[in-house]
Amino acid sequence: MNQLAHSFFNIDVALRYLPDLLKGLLVTIELSIMVVLTGVVLGVLLAMLRSAGWRGVNALIILFADILRSLPPLMIIVVGFFGMPYLGLRLSGMFVSWFALSLVLAAFTEELVWAGLSSLPKGQDEAARSTGMSHSQVLIHVLVPQALRRVMAPLTSRIIATVKNTSLASVVAVPDLLAEASAALGYASNATPLIVAAIGYLLFLVPLVTFSRRLERRFRWA
Repeated sequence: MNQLAHSFFNIDVALRYLPDLLKGLLVTIELSIMVVLTGVVLGVLLAMLRSAGWRGVNALIILFADILRSLPPLMIIVVGFFGMPYLGLRLSGMFVSWFALSLVLAAFTEELVWAGLSSLPKGQDEAARSTGMSHSQVLIHVLVPQALRRVMAPLTSRIIATVKNTSLASVVAVPDLLAEASAALGYASNATPLIVAAIGYLLFLVPLVTFSRRLERRFRWA
C-alpha cells in the first residue's frame, strides 16, 4: 500500500512538477479553444455552402468530410509534422495539431449541420425567401439556428471528443499537459505526474461535459 501511494500519489513529486503541469494545462486549453472555434465555424460554413446546391462544390465537400472523418487524427498530425519537411515546409507542432484537429472537427460539424438542415421542412426556406430575404440571410437567420438546435447533442459530444484528442499533440513536441506529465514521469521515475495530469483533464473537461448536458437539455425541451 505504501509503495502504491509512493508511486502514484507522492505529494513531494506532485508539488515539484506542478508549475510545469500548469503550463501544460494552459497550452491544452489554448489549443482546445483554437481548434473548437476554427472547426465549428468552418464546418458550419461548409454546410451552408453545400446548401447552395452546386454539384461540383458539393462533391468536393462530401469528399473532404468522408476523408477527414475516416482518417485517424493522429495520422494526420504525424503526416503534417514529419511529412511536410520533405516538401520544404517545416511547421510547428502547435500549428500542425491545430490545423489537423480543426479540419477533422470541421468535417464532423459539416455533416451534422447538413443533417440538421436536411431535416427542416422545405417550406421554411420558401416562406422566408418570400419576405425578400436572400438565400444567405435565410440560412443565417432562419435555417442554421434551427439546424444547430437539432444537432446540439451530437455536436457537443464531438467537441468534447476533439478536446480530448488535443492530447495527441504531445506526439509532435507540443508542450501540452500530457507532454509535461510524460516528461516529469521520466525525470522523477514516478507516476504521480500522470495522476496530477489526469486530475487536470478532469477539472477542465467535467465542467464542459456538465455544460454540454445542460445545453442539450435546454435545446431538447425549449
